[in-house]
Amino acid sequence: QVQLVESGGGLVQAGGSLRLSCVASGLTFSRRTLGWFRQAPGKEREFVAAIRWNVGSTIYTDSVKGRFTISRDNAKNTVYLQMYRLKPEDTAVYYCAAKDPQANRDSYYYPNLYDYWGQGTQVTVSS
Repeated sequence: QVQLVESGGGLVQAGGSLRLSCVASGLTFSRRTLGWFRQAPGKEREFVAAIRWNVGSTIYTDSVKGRFTISRDNAKNTVYLQMYRLKPEDTAVYYCAAKDPQANRDSYYYPNLYDYWGQGTQVTVSS
């Protein structure tokens, strides 16, 4: 059974930092693109970042560039999202996901490109 489990969420003040982790099992992790998405109350699920398997190429949505860093440790089957200078608008449930290897190789932004998802971890940023 494929399972992705996020951790590391919590409550922080604006300007603070958090590091999210996602541990995967039951799939060939090293050859998968991994992504982070977030969903705030009343809003659609939004792409945050992705990292490719081959040379660690990374992609970020504009609103988090310069503040968030995605990384992975294939030996630990783990993907991370390091978040700095958090803002209240970053408040959301954050999900990790594994991209379908048959999906468009040049696209990362759409949830339907990912075939496995974690249950999410809550990030709340207070002002």
